[in-house]
Amino acid sequence: MQRRGNGAAPVGVDRRSMLVGAAALGATALGCNRAAGGPSPAREGFSQEGLARMHSTLAAHVERGDLPGVVTLLSRGNEVHVDTIGVHSFGGTVPMRRDTLFRIASMTKPVSGAAAMMLVEDGKLKLDEPLDRLLPELANRKVLKRIDGPLDDTVPAHRPILVSDLLTLRMGMGAIFTQDPYPILQAMTEKGVAVGPLLPNAPSPDAWIRALGALPLMHQPGEVWMYDTGLTVLGVLLARAAGKPLEDFYRERIFEPLGMKDTGFSIPADQLDRLPTSYWRNPETQKFDVFDAPGKESRFSRPPGFPSAAGGLISTADDYLAFARMMLNKGEHQGRRLLSARSVELMTTDHITPQQKAASPFSPGFWDEHGWGYGLSIVQKHEPGDPRGFGWDGGYGTSSYWDPETGVIGVLLTQRMMDSPTAPAAFVDFWRTAYEALPA
Repeated sequence: MQRRGNGAAPVGVDRRSMLVGAAALGATALGCNRAAGGPSPAREGFSQEGLARMHSTLAAHVERGDLPGVVTLLSRGNEVHVDTIGVHSFGGTVPMRRDTLFRIASMTKPVSGAAAMMLVEDGKLKLDEPLDRLLPELANRKVLKRIDGPLDDTVPAHRPILVSDLLTLRMGMGAIFTQDPYPILQAMTEKGVAVGPLLPNAPSPDAWIRALGALPLMHQPGEVWMYDTGLTVLGVLLARAAGKPLEDFYRERIFEPLGMKDTGFSIPADQLDRLPTSYWRNPETQKFDVFDAPGKESRFSRPPGFPSAAGGLISTADDYLAFARMMLNKGEHQGRRLLSARSVELMTTDHITPQQKAASPFSPGFWDEHGWGYGLSIVQKHEPGDPRGFGWDGGYGTSSYWDPETGVIGVLLTQRMMDSPTAPAAFVDFWRTAYEALPA
């Protein structure tokens, strides 16, 4: 089944059969608890048979060696079910736990969308204002006449880039799903602003935005949906609008109010043992290679010079549940309002026109089933194995959506990078068994 985009930049790795040996099935725990502040108890519950089926289905992926381990969380009403399967690394013995830390990649995007709407509510940003006031590096844009043309063959932008263009990924810059050596792609790589599996490595947000500002846009602002770059730019904008570093703003307005104590852009030294190894499949050897090592060798063991609002967060299943619950509850958490219901409505409205979808290639069939709001995907049609509602995936192997129709929140956390925009088998099995577990 080909559906959702992978929530990360294209990595150019084809899906092939696995040649590594099966990882040992580690310690497994299936937990259930009731938590205050969830949706109405009238929408509670999953069948025990369904939860057991989900466990056995995902455990089979670990036993076959498709994944070293996995943590799943399902919530409905006041019930929360967490399952931990497998280990932190292929051939390792450290078991997955409920509080294992994961690189959530583009599951960061909905969090950043919510942060932007908080600043809109504060009056520090307007959705329809040009970026020029806070991001003068992106004022007076030039636009390529042809996306594959020389960098100096440009025309003036018809209008400025707006704040809403960043949230909807219509700023005119982003991923191009081609192997052709377009000059703009080569220039983005040379300047360190290319879309790819690696997070930005700039020494500061100012340095990154200056590098991007030296390049022309690929398309006119507002005309074409292009993945990722707009939400990376958003991080620079949010920090300047808030007047403080991005992580400080997120912690003050989102993480601390929601009790997301383990979420951030890096991991404290005394918590590094909770981070598993991250893997990608080598297209030449067809084996799994380490993408990001655990411990002190991890790029997440130290604060980044430029924290990525598009994909830079570390989190846990319970932390992300708190965020998803707040969104499902239309901006409210345990009696405290973090976002207005109107802001949540704007975030979860499809802002991409049919013409823009037709001009915006992504995962095959993506636009047949999805729309795009402010920093997140909107599932408009679904088949068995698809998520429902609102949310997004992370290219390092994660997925989370919240579904107002059924009250279901799902969080899937693995440490295997996605190989293509085609949904991995573990994703399909997770979402299929999640909805099969609803009582008849």
